[in-house]
Amino acid sequence: MSPHTTRPVRLPRLKVAAVGVTTALVLTACGGQDGSDSGKASGDDAPQGVVSKAAAKKIADHYEEVNNKANAAQDEKLLGTVEAGQVYAMDKATYTLFETWPKKEQKAYAKPFSYRDREYVIPEKGTATWFAVRAKSSENSENSVLLVFDKVGGTYKMVLSLWADGEEPPKPALDRHGLAEAVDPGTKVGKLAPSDIGAAYADFLETGGKKKGKALASTEPVENAGKTYQRSSTEGAAGGKATERFFAKPPADLSVYALRTADGGVLALFPAAHKQESLLKESYRSVADLVPNDEQSALGATRGALITDVFEGQGLAELTPKSARITAVDFQHVDAR
Repeated sequence: MSPHTTRPVRLPRLKVAAVGVTTALVLTACGGQDGSDSGKASGDDAPQGVVSKAAAKKIADHYEEVNNKANAAQDEKLLGTVEAGQVYAMDKATYTLFETWPKKEQKAYAKPFSYRDREYVIPEKGTATWFAVRAKSSENSENSVLLVFDKVGGTYKMVLSLWADGEEPPKPALDRHGLAEAVDPGTKVGKLAPSDIGAAYADFLETGGKKKGKALASTEPVENAGKTYQRSSTEGAAGGKATERFFAKPPADLSVYALRTADGGVLALFPAAHKQESLLKESYRSVADLVPNDEQSALGATRGALITDVFEGQGLAELTPKSARITAVDFQHVDAR
C-alpha cells in the first residue's frame, strides 16, 4: 500500500504558560553553607532565630555565586550543592532543555545576576528548620521573589523560589525580636491547610475544580487552570484526533512552607506536579502517530499513539478563615515519554 503524504498538524498551544506542551501529529504509512552562627535576635534573653541575619546573608550570597557558575556551565552537580527540592527538580530539566531555546534566551539565562533589596524572614529556632528571603533580582526590578532555604543533609539549600505575579504577597508577621512565625503546613486555615493547596490546584486541571478545587477562590492562576481543563476536554489534541487529559502526581519534594502574615492570615509556599497525556484516538492509530516537538524529544519522548509529559512546579497562596487564594504558580516541563 502506498504511504500517505506526511502532513504535520500542530496542537494548539495551551493558554496557561508552562502548564502544558504542544505536540504534533503526522500521518504514517499503513501498517553550602550550614548557617551554624544562629545568634540571638537582641539582648541576652532574646530568642534565637533558625539562623542569624548574618548567616542568612552568607547562605544567600553563596547560593548566588554558585548558581551563577552552574548556570554558565550547565553544571547539574554543582547546582545540586546549593539547590534541592522542587527548585532543583525544575532547574535540572531547564539544563536539559537549554539547547532547544533560541540563542538570545540562552545568552540571557547564562548571564550572572544578583538578589537585591533583600529582606530576611527568619522563624524562631525550634519552630522550623528553614528561613526565607524576599528580594528583587538585578534582572527584574519590578517584581519581588520569595526564596526558601531549608537544611538538606546538613547544608542550607534553596528549595523553593516564587516570583510575585503582578500581586505582591502580604508582609510576614514579626514579633518584637524581628522573628517570623512559622505555621504547621497541616493546620487548616478555613477550609484548607497549606499542605492541601497543591492538590486543590491540580483538581482544576483534572476536573475543572469540581472536587478539591471548590475550596479555592477565583484568581488568575486558578481561572487559567480551569480554562486549560475546558480546552483540553472539549478540543482534545492534534486538531481533535487525540484526547488530552491532566492528572495530579506527587511532587518531587512534598515539603510545604507556611508563615503567619501581618494581616493575620497565612502565606503558603507549596509544591505541585501533574502529568499531561495526549492519546491518539483509536480510529487514527493505524494511520497516524503523535510526534514529539523539540522540547519533548529532548526529554525523551518518541513518536507513537501516546505521549505523556510531566511537570514539576511550585505555587504561592494566601489563606484566611474566609478564603484560599493562589496568587502565583510556576511549572517546568521535566519529562516526556
